[in-house]
Amino acid sequence: MRLDKYLAHLQVGSRAEVKQLIKKKAVSVDGEVVRDPGFAVAEQSQVTVSGTVVAGNLAVTYLMNKPAGVITATEDPQARTVVDLIDAKDRRPGLFPVGRLDKDTTGLLLLTTDGALGHALLSPKRHVDKTYLATLNGALTADMVTQLEQGIVFKDFTSAPAQVTVVGERSAEITIHEGKFHQVKRMFHAVGIEVVSLKRLSMGALRLPEALPLGSYRALTEAEMTLLQE
Repeated sequence: MRLDKYLAHLQVGSRAEVKQLIKKKAVSVDGEVVRDPGFAVAEQSQVTVSGTVVAGNLAVTYLMNKPAGVITATEDPQARTVVDLIDAKDRRPGLFPVGRLDKDTTGLLLLTTDGALGHALLSPKRHVDKTYLATLNGALTADMVTQLEQGIVFKDFTSAPAQVTVVGERSAEITIHEGKFHQVKRMFHAVGIEVVSLKRLSMGALRLPEALPLGSYRALTEAEMTLLQE
């Protein structure tokens, strides 16, 4: 990869800014000052800027515990986005959220630079399960559960049968594999009950870690990446 692109990807600065650093002899590769922005950086090379080693993965996948009040988008002129929650040092060009959670929905959200991974997780052909914890404004009856588990007919689509587990007097876990706009809320509304709050607990075999604070994120482990690819 070109030296200027490498440094820009690691958030050292914009392409124009890192070119100026290179021009000022502030950048070294393997101990040698490099003045060519197009210099090819090998994967094993050590790059320093003003004497400080810069390093990091160029391809990243993060698991976030999304808080309410932020939108699932890469950028927005008015609202705060999930990408805004990523520290500047951890951002990479092309980082995007996999799928979407409503502004007021919390829980597991993946952000990645891997377009193939994002496509695979969202592909209708793969039927990747997503489980949510719904807090409701009333008790879920057996008849409501039956309707949800049989699938709901809407004007624009028919939901596939869901898996529903009542976990409290006014709460339930629901698993679906589609990702239509406001789908879970619409499904509960269709059977006569409203969602007060919604939290995504899992995506495929990947579950939201209990120890991950709301609004925080971390890189996926190799084991978790393997789970996503199964």
